[in-house]
Amino acid sequence: MLLVLLPVSGLLAFTVFSAVTDWREARTLRDFRTATRVSFALTALTESLARERLAEVLVAVAPDRWGVTAERDAARSATDRALTAALTAALTAALTAARAGAADGTGQPDVLGQLDAKGRQLFATRLEAGSGSFTATETEQTYASLTNDLLNTVHHLDSGRPSRASGRAADGCLAALEAIEAAERERADLAVLFAKGPGNAPGAAGNPWQALEAAQLDTFRQNVSGRLKVRLSGVLLQPAGRTVRATREALAAGDTAKLPSLDRWLAASTGRLTALRAIADAAEDELATAADRDLRAVKDRGERELGLSVVVLLAVTVLALALRRSINRPLTEVSEGAKALADGDLSYDIRYTGRDEIGDVADTFRELHVTSERFAAEIRTMNTAIDDNRLGHRADVAAFGGTWAQLLRGMNATMASFAAAHGRRDKAEQELESIFNLSLDLLCISGLDGYFKRVNPAFERTLGYPGSTLLSRPYLDFVHEEDRDRVQAILDRLATGAEVVEFENRYVRGDGTECWLQWSCRPVIEEGLIYAAARDVTESRRAAREQAALRSVATLVARGVPPHEVLTAVAHEVGLLLSTDSAAVLRYGADGAATVLGSARTGATEGQEAARAVAATGRAARVGRSVGAPIVVDDRLWGAVVVSAPRPEPLPRGTESRLADFTELLATAIANADSRAQLAASRARVVAAGDASRRRIERDLHDGVQQRLVSLQLDLRTAESMAEDQPAELVEQLAHIGKGLDDAFEDLLQISRGIHPAILSKGGLGPALRALARRSAVPVELDLELPGARLPEQIEVAVYYVTSECLTNAAKHARATVVEVRARVYEDVLEVVIADDGVGGAEPGGGSGLIGLTDRVEAIGGRLTVRSPPGGGTTLIARLPVPRSAAE
Repeated sequence: MLLVLLPVSGLLAFTVFSAVTDWREARTLRDFRTATRVSFALTALTESLARERLAEVLVAVAPDRWGVTAERDAARSATDRALTAALTAALTAALTAARAGAADGTGQPDVLGQLDAKGRQLFATRLEAGSGSFTATETEQTYASLTNDLLNTVHHLDSGRPSRASGRAADGCLAALEAIEAAERERADLAVLFAKGPGNAPGAAGNPWQALEAAQLDTFRQNVSGRLKVRLSGVLLQPAGRTVRATREALAAGDTAKLPSLDRWLAASTGRLTALRAIADAAEDELATAADRDLRAVKDRGERELGLSVVVLLAVTVLALALRRSINRPLTEVSEGAKALADGDLSYDIRYTGRDEIGDVADTFRELHVTSERFAAEIRTMNTAIDDNRLGHRADVAAFGGTWAQLLRGMNATMASFAAAHGRRDKAEQELESIFNLSLDLLCISGLDGYFKRVNPAFERTLGYPGSTLLSRPYLDFVHEEDRDRVQAILDRLATGAEVVEFENRYVRGDGTECWLQWSCRPVIEEGLIYAAARDVTESRRAAREQAALRSVATLVARGVPPHEVLTAVAHEVGLLLSTDSAAVLRYGADGAATVLGSARTGATEGQEAARAVAATGRAARVGRSVGAPIVVDDRLWGAVVVSAPRPEPLPRGTESRLADFTELLATAIANADSRAQLAASRARVVAAGDASRRRIERDLHDGVQQRLVSLQLDLRTAESMAEDQPAELVEQLAHIGKGLDDAFEDLLQISRGIHPAILSKGGLGPALRALARRSAVPVELDLELPGARLPEQIEVAVYYVTSECLTNAAKHARATVVEVRARVYEDVLEVVIADDGVGGAEPGGGSGLIGLTDRVEAIGGRLTVRSPPGGGTTLIARLPVPRSAAE
């Protein structure tokens, strides 16, 4: 039998190997044919995209051309149909491959995904082109990118090349497509050129598509049949082809006179491209024919080899039937007995008792059957001992030998390990029970049915309910009613098998108060349980809210906002912190009466009692449901913060100390406000004293020294008239003295004007600034938009001296050529801007007169800003508050 089976087996192996090889080759050819069909659909899509591209370009460059919009709409519809056909072909290929067990329909990248992406990109391109945001060139390039991507996909699909004939046909087809795309891009580019006017023809170097088309047509000729070569030559020699060639030659020579019109060019290029596409279709037919021919050849060879395999199998079958009577029956009995023994059926008995090799095997199986029954009895005994918790039982290893004994020793070792593990488990359960009961955190086991199954003592202590109550009611009953929906949503999420869920919610204690618990839960879906641990974070949340409120108030204090805003903010934050809207900030008067300064709604009786208690003792006080804390500023009682509980229950313990933190911030804010007010008043007094001194000096000069100089001038003129007959030297000396007196008088006038200009007092700010501009050594450009009414004196004086100081600095230090002075009143503010084109680099804090100007402006509530970068000139901006009556 072995001598017969050996050559037959070799022949079968060779046949199977050939069949597998043919199957793989047939599958490759089938995939290639499927890929070519998808590529043909993509080729049709590229043709539609090329027509739509030309239509969009014509709409952009020649919108007035008759029928151009209709052509574009028709081209879009054709493209949509081609895209749908390509998607259908790709989907069909994918389904075919799925039925055949392949990963995708073509063995290539995801064509369906690429087509979907190109569809969205095409839609976006149409929107951009329709909105006019794309130029004709940008539109052409965008469509060209889409077409190139599709052609690359066609290259991938046709790159299988299962045979030389199919490979050459694929190369010829791809070359024809590349040549047509080059011609299409040339047609679109020249359409733009002819629509704008061919006066700026690009020449031969500006038309790369001609060379690309020629190269691809050469590749096409090398790979297609002679019939297609002849057709290509005929197309190139047709009138349309000659027109295109003549246009190219005219562009290369720069002869614009020979260039055709836009309509003639479109007609000629369209006719030529139509003929080229017909040749490309014929090349696709040759490719499809080659793929089908190769697939049929492989199928025929496979059928022949399959017939040979069937003949060989028939021969083997006849031989097996001839040998069946002698060996099949005992082998079947032994096989059934072995299978029964392997399945654990110890009741099966092998009755064959022949004296051959099969009989020996049957005897061996009978001995194995007896040993297996004994071994199974030992296992059953050990299982019974485990069920009865007799973990000291051990199997009788001495009654067995070999592997059986080794297995029983392993079982005895497993029993010993199980007994040790059981002991450790009991100990671990005891330790876990101790940890569960001693833990300060809340530990529980709850069911997915909504009830607690077990809770630890910390759970009972925190919530104030006995364990029996917690286990007998749904746990949502203990959750704050505002949090129940959110907790139910979390429980639903746990029921779906979420790993670990952490959240916070409010519980209602047994005494009616609220507490915040922070949970960490893990579900065990197969047991229907949720293991959870919680921590009471009520105090930490309260502390966090308190710190946030203190930071908010401290920020206001640091920013120096007005005290009344700080007081209102404190009342608001205290009310939020203590969950009440009854909070007030009070100030004590000289008579002890309290005035509400912050927003409040404190209980009339108990709030007043708490305020009086604070006023009487100077310390925090609690009266009924109200608590008051003192505000101490510079070691004197300034006021108090009073809070009342919203419910009959009193405010929690520690409220006094929590209010003390806010009163300290209030004391700081009030002290800062007093300091700023005192500083502003001091500045104002200094500036007012300086102005008064200036006016007094000006008055003394005018009434004293100036009058004396006038008298001396009159006396000198009298002496000159009396000395006409005197020597010439005396007359000259008197004239010299008179000239000196005149100069001194003029200097005195200048000094008097600088101290306190009379024109400012008489005419106001506008005439005073014009007088300064006339006297300035540097040209001044004035732009004044001042109200008709006089401004307050302190504002006019401040602006005058600021302008005077800036003009002096521009002449002495800045080396400026021009100074611009602008003044206008808006929104109750007088803004004065003085800018020069000098060297810059002025330092406001460098000890110059700018410090005095800053003090003068800020003393009346204004603000002075100086920008003086080196080499960039100096700009000074003064903003002063103006009373509304003066501004109007």
